[in-house]
Amino acid sequence: MRRPLGAALTAALSVQIAAPVWAQVTPEDVWQNWQKLGASYGQALVADSVVRDGDTLVVSGVSFSMDQDIGRLTGGIDELRFRDTGNGTVEVTMSDTYRADLTLVDSDGTTQTVALSLTQPGVTIVAGGSANRTEYTYAAPSVIADLRLSESGASLADLDATLTGLAGTYVFESSGSLGVLDTALLIDRLAFSLTADDPETGATVTGALDALKIASSGSLVGLEAMENLARAMRDGMTFDAELSYGAGNFTIDARDAGKATKVVATNQTGHFRTRLGNGALRYGAGGTGVTLVLSGDDIPFPALRIAYGEAAFDVLMPLLRSDQPTDFSLLTRIVDLAVSDEIWAMFDPTATLPRDPATFVLDVRGKLRLTADLVDDTAMTALGEASPGEIHALDVEELQVTFAGAELTGSGALTFDNSDVTTFDGVPAPTGKIDLMIRGGNRLLDRLVAMGIVPQDQVMGARMMIALLAKPGEGEDVLNSALEFRDKGFFANGQRLK
Repeated sequence: MRRPLGAALTAALSVQIAAPVWAQVTPEDVWQNWQKLGASYGQALVADSVVRDGDTLVVSGVSFSMDQDIGRLTGGIDELRFRDTGNGTVEVTMSDTYRADLTLVDSDGTTQTVALSLTQPGVTIVAGGSANRTEYTYAAPSVIADLRLSESGASLADLDATLTGLAGTYVFESSGSLGVLDTALLIDRLAFSLTADDPETGATVTGALDALKIASSGSLVGLEAMENLARAMRDGMTFDAELSYGAGNFTIDARDAGKATKVVATNQTGHFRTRLGNGALRYGAGGTGVTLVLSGDDIPFPALRIAYGEAAFDVLMPLLRSDQPTDFSLLTRIVDLAVSDEIWAMFDPTATLPRDPATFVLDVRGKLRLTADLVDDTAMTALGEASPGEIHALDVEELQVTFAGAELTGSGALTFDNSDVTTFDGVPAPTGKIDLMIRGGNRLLDRLVAMGIVPQDQVMGARMMIALLAKPGEGEDVLNSALEFRDKGFFANGQRLK
């Protein structure tokens, strides 16, 4: 959807589901600070009636709304009850069901609507602590979400999800002009069903995840401050979030022009994490024990299977201009990737190549100096075709490629002279060395020739290039190569090539 109202919907749901984060220790202050939190996101939170009934503040007919140029967010809950427990804490209970509707209008007048209904019977929230540090506990036997997406009145998709065994903690601590929020939530199980409504095509996705753990921490600066992300980050805004889960599965049943396709996937574990702060963005995701089985009317085999032991990526990228170089990194891992024999047979019907699982690992890090804020559209536009930064160092921590009986490994480190971009045709002049080793490379070339994939004359040229860049190592069919940049030149195993 759109970022402003998407953020608004998230804020609205966090007020209702995830417990308030600005509460004091009296019912009146809890309710007032709910309103303040909504206002900080540009959201109006009002009630038809606010009545004190003994030790409980009863708030009825609660509604919230938020207007943006591209649409409107509205919603409500019938009743909230804030009870003074008498021991310095406030217990919050609410109606079992509440609603939220998000309406977006495109420039061509097309209207998209997201209608959400949440049912959470037996949910309890307890607030305690002090004015400067408020602590919450949250518990719900189950939460049922019913989401409907439509466009110009026509239904597009329906999502039904059930979460069971929810328990969490929330801690808010004020710190000057910023607020610090820490959250942790455990969910025993999430089961979902998504149906896409289309007269010509359609699809249904069903699945479940076990043992979800969600944690986040960060500083709150308000929605208005987020309009200038670069300034907000310089003012101290930070955000960390991490999601992990255990065993899971999903199934996709799709149809197109009367033909069916089915995808069944399972996994052992998975995770996602992100961090925004200190002038940089870091995010990553991964999973283990994943299998994917594809079948359908257009597939000429009973089923195609893909599996891997582990897949992961992790990126650290600076976002703000700086006077000194700052860290960056990139990690990509695909370990023990295996495909079914039907896939192999499509390009290797005679089984010439070994069908061992494949692995690809690339782990690099280094130093960058940005000359403009990457999150500032004006600054990026002003750059035109110019680069927004300079690379100062690159370390190859690990390189591994394993496929069809051959393996390439490597590591090394380079630094760069940004005052010299002529020696290497526009690239800052590097200094440093990369060490490579390939095992089984010649056997792989022979097999590719036997399969007719690579012509013999091209293999001869490749062998000549390899002989120029590499030398025999220890063991059968092992080649080593030391690629070095020094004195404005390029060397392979000590021999100057440039």
